[in-house]
Amino acid sequence: MTPDALPGEIAAALISLGVLFLLGLAADSLGHRTRLPRVTLLLGCGLLAGAAGFDVMPTLLTEMYPIISIIALSMVAFLLGSELSMRTLRAHGKAIILISLAIVLVTLPLVAAGLWLVGVPLAAALVLGALATATDPAATYDVIRQTGVETRFTHTIKGIVAIDDAWGLIVFSLVIVLARSLDGSGLSFWVLQASLIEVLGSVLLGLAVGVPGAFLTGRLSGGEPLRVEALGLVFVTAGLSIWLELSYLIAGMTAGAVIVNLARHHTRAFHEIENLQWPFMIIFFILAGASLEADALWLIGPAGLAYAVLRIAARLLGGWLGAALAGEPVQDRKWYGPALLPQAGVAIGMALIAAELMPDYGREIVAMAVGTTIAFELIGPIAATLTLNRINRQSVAQDSSAPD
Repeated sequence: MTPDALPGEIAAALISLGVLFLLGLAADSLGHRTRLPRVTLLLGCGLLAGAAGFDVMPTLLTEMYPIISIIALSMVAFLLGSELSMRTLRAHGKAIILISLAIVLVTLPLVAAGLWLVGVPLAAALVLGALATATDPAATYDVIRQTGVETRFTHTIKGIVAIDDAWGLIVFSLVIVLARSLDGSGLSFWVLQASLIEVLGSVLLGLAVGVPGAFLTGRLSGGEPLRVEALGLVFVTAGLSIWLELSYLIAGMTAGAVIVNLARHHTRAFHEIENLQWPFMIIFFILAGASLEADALWLIGPAGLAYAVLRIAARLLGGWLGAALAGEPVQDRKWYGPALLPQAGVAIGMALIAAELMPDYGREIVAMAVGTTIAFELIGPIAATLTLNRINRQSVAQDSSAPD
């Protein structure tokens, strides 16, 4: 980059950044008017502006995507950790554990078996079944925030999403060991060991940051000091996680859970992050859309369609089964699956790891992960929004019919 070109590129990046913020404002307004999730609108804008569309996104902005995604997702993880207070766990802990486990335990065998029956090699089918367990925390959290629905149902959903990353890592590591033995690559117990170390290490890091953070939070007044402290905790947790090669999502969630349970003013730090989060989320979702490769949708073929149908069926069945085992209200049980349809970008990361360990199936696994993630990132938030609006109407109807 030459000195003469630098001012022009910076100007283009700043103008584009301003336009992105205004697009976020427009998406928020349109979302309220049409009840479309702003996540889907922002991803769609990014898709049009990126290489898959008109290719007008400045390079300086696209190069910012990795760090913006880490900041935005770390904030989401920190906020989701606040849903794991002892009060919430006493009220919803059983449902959070049983529903999240049921979805994982139904999704893996159902997707893997279905793909195997349509001709996908068993080893690759198992890996894809593991990828299907991943839920997008950012999209799910933002849909809940946009709809403004605060019920037993939404508290349970946020708790499920908070622990989903840990289940996903464990399941993926177990499946990789099995899949490599099936395709003749040999057993890879080091993958399982590394994943367990990552989960436990991330929890310990979250504790190490969260305990002093809770002490400090209780001794700061609200406003700017607490805002700075909350941002500092989020950034330090994310940075240390990356440096130590741990999961910043699990570490951030753990830090948030520690603070909400130990801090004297246990909700103040989370309110500060909520007030700061939306501008980062706007940039994150638009840049995420710009990074998507729409061509991947056409590469996945009939197996991709089967994956999508099987994952939806698994979410519906697993959500209902877990809710039934947890004793959730009958009218809510069928809605947990649709509310958890968004597929996390972490599925693509897992697919890249699988491609390195299983090169014979690497291209197909990555193409499937990218293509289905695009599809579920676009339709998942819509399904979640419709679900939450339905749950809200149910709650209002029950309240209005209750005796005075």
